[in-house]
Amino acid sequence: MTIRVLVTGAGGPAGVAVIRSLLRRTDVEVLAADMDGWASGLYLVPADRRRIVPAGVSPGFVEALAAIARDDRLDAVVPTVDVELLTLAGSRSRVPATIVAASDEALATSLDKWTLVQACDGAAPVPRTRVLDAEGVAVDWDFPVIVKPRRGAGSRGVARIDDRAALEALDLDDGVIVQQFLPGDEYSVDVLMGEEGRAIAAVPRLRARVDSGVAIAGRTVHDDELESTAVACARAAGIVGVANVQLRRDADGVPALLEINPRFSGAMPLTIASGVDMPSIALDLALGRPTPASVPFREIAGVRYLEDVFLEPAEILGVDGA
Repeated sequence: MTIRVLVTGAGGPAGVAVIRSLLRRTDVEVLAADMDGWASGLYLVPADRRRIVPAGVSPGFVEALAAIARDDRLDAVVPTVDVELLTLAGSRSRVPATIVAASDEALATSLDKWTLVQACDGAAPVPRTRVLDAEGVAVDWDFPVIVKPRRGAGSRGVARIDDRAALEALDLDDGVIVQQFLPGDEYSVDVLMGEEGRAIAAVPRLRARVDSGVAIAGRTVHDDELESTAVACARAAGIVGVANVQLRRDADGVPALLEINPRFSGAMPLTIASGVDMPSIALDLALGRPTPASVPFREIAGVRYLEDVFLEPAEILGVDGA
């Protein structure tokens, strides 16, 4: 039986990684979608499997996805963009295909950094964190501290505050958190969780070089402490499927939680090359198909480079003059 799968966010590194992974399977037919006709991942699949969708924040996104699922007889949809996950939360039943993503409850926990810290506190080391209100500002902080939005990905809105005067000068905002500064190395851990908190794989990656929030060079590392901490955080957040757990070592070298991105990471190719094909296993898991009890990985390094895809101008979707 052929499984028909749509991967959204085909212009991003996570979308491209998932598409390339699933294209290697002989039992999967991959369709690709993006809001932008210039998205490179669209052109990794045949022309009749390319789709344009509204932006993930658009009120019409879910209905457009539902129509594609019906018309293309999809078995599964793999969203790879944070805003799409937020839009689908509470609306996935309107899409007649399996959504390969964490549950609505796990998304709500993971995508709110304040809720996430509270869920993980006691299960794993977490940095001291408060909401940016009068009570949060009054805490006896050791400076510097970090302020960041409760919701949002990447480094947008994140700032280092070096002293109390600067903290007290900020406008109070319960949509922002104040957090203990962690001075050590940062790691991303790609985690694949099965039902009932079972860890199938946890692959720590050292982010050696980062560009626009995406690792462009790094290596996988065997580290029991990083793996167990990431798994504990994912379990506490209720993750079933794939998530990217970001950790940073504190002043004593102990890895603590920064955030969880409940989706495929942009550096997923490195995890796949290390021996854990998370997109493929996550698809089987979501569809209720057999999955391995655990998957080992090897230490491997990777660097990224720009790759070109050349097309006839008429092939570019939704662009004037095409």
